Amino acid sequence: MHRYFIFLQYKGTAYHGWQKQPNAVTVQQVLEDKLSVLLKSKIETTGAGRTDTGVHAREFAAHFDLEFPLPEKEHFLYKINSLLPYDISALDIREVMSQANARFDAISRTYEYHLSTVKDPFRTEYAFFYPWKLDIEKMNEASAKLFLYNDFTSFSKLHTDVKTNNCKVVFANWENSNNQIVFTITADRFLRNMVRAIVGTLIEVGKNKISIEEFCEIIEKKDRCSAGTSVPAHGLYLTKIDYPLSVLLQP
Repeated sequence: MHRYFIFLQYKGTAYHGWQKQPNAVTVQQVLEDKLSVLLKSKIETTGAGRTDTGVHAREFAAHFDLEFPLPEKEHFLYKINSLLPYDISALDIREVMSQANARFDAISRTYEYHLSTVKDPFRTEYAFFYPWKLDIEKMNEASAKLFLYNDFTSFSKLHTDVKTNNCKVVFANWENSNNQIVFTITADRFLRNMVRAIVGTLIEVGKNKISIEEFCEIIEKKDRCSAGTSVPAHGLYLTKIDYPLSVLLQP
């Protein structure tokens, strides 16, 4: 048996997220359908995580198994990209050790959230239009407080099936340039809706609606109702998934 990691990017606008679900078009379902056609075998994939409806990915990974080795990489990528729709692209394919797992072996994930400070018709699907003034310095000061906590229940979607709401945030920063404000955050794992809820709450800090101390109190309450409103999905991007080099070594 041969195991492969396939690396993708996709525009999430037309999809109900990554994960397969009944009566909805998802990235995973489309990918599996096209792989099955190309490889003339029923292919099932395991993704590195799951992005929500409308969320984009500049880098996403999934693994699948085959009973036979794939042909030359460039030829495979050309063939699968000719089958995939315009809004999903296969970037790379690697054979890995049989026990490698795209979900459980990931050591960190990075997301970006994009705000557009001007009305730009070319970015309506890719950034949240937000023309109001924000205190970026204060937002960065509040963002640094995320490093002090592990339990992010206050920023999690309610009634999920995860066993723990603990995450380790290692980077969180806002940058403002060229009519764009971009929030970048890296952690070992993320909860459902976590980044969008954090961004919505930090915007309240930037508007001076809540203080940095109140932001910390919101985290400590472990109550989703205490945090700010989640920002729209179309401004969110999964941009990077990191794996140990040992995971990506060919067998």
